[in-house]
Amino acid sequence: MLGMDLDLHLTGNEAADRLLSEDPLALLLGMLLDQQMTMEAAFAGPRKLADRIGDLDAGAIAAMDPEEFAAICATPPAVHRFPGSMAGRIQAVCAVIAEEYDNDAAGIWTAGEPDGREVLRRLKALPGFGDQKARIFLALLGKQVGVQAAGWREAAGDYGTEGSHRSVADVVDGASLAQVREYKKAAKAAARAAKS
Repeated sequence: MLGMDLDLHLTGNEAADRLLSEDPLALLLGMLLDQQMTMEAAFAGPRKLADRIGDLDAGAIAAMDPEEFAAICATPPAVHRFPGSMAGRIQAVCAVIAEEYDNDAAGIWTAGEPDGREVLRRLKALPGFGDQKARIFLALLGKQVGVQAAGWREAAGDYGTEGSHRSVADVVDGASLAQVREYKKAAKAAARAAKS
């Protein structure tokens, strides 16, 4: 369980949001899937997986035949727009969780009472989690999940800033989603202008 009263609103789908609110592995996999597709579709991916394979269990997912698992991820509606490569990443992340965190995704941010820098280090060590994705997820944990390890805001960088609307960490409803989209649109435009 992530939190007794946790009530995330990231997908616009009640069942998908409930799973994200209750299952640390689902939330982590949603973040893994959050690239090259809308945030809502990415974070709905774990619900699709759970509907197809039952409970999300890191060890069981890691142990599945890779071709069989890729086929499950590709079944329409696909878990991601690149189901084959993402299936491999999901299994790789699940293998790390099974082997290093006793099959408990929350162990990444709870085992040994880590500070924010250590949680960030652990996230960046996961397959498919670069610096930016790890910082965004750390901010999501701090802002919405109540995982506020010492120094988490500093470790999350700009994503940890209170009152910002930069990422999924700041999405709590339709209005905040629109603000995050506007921020991302402006950031992309600025990046394009800088290249010209």
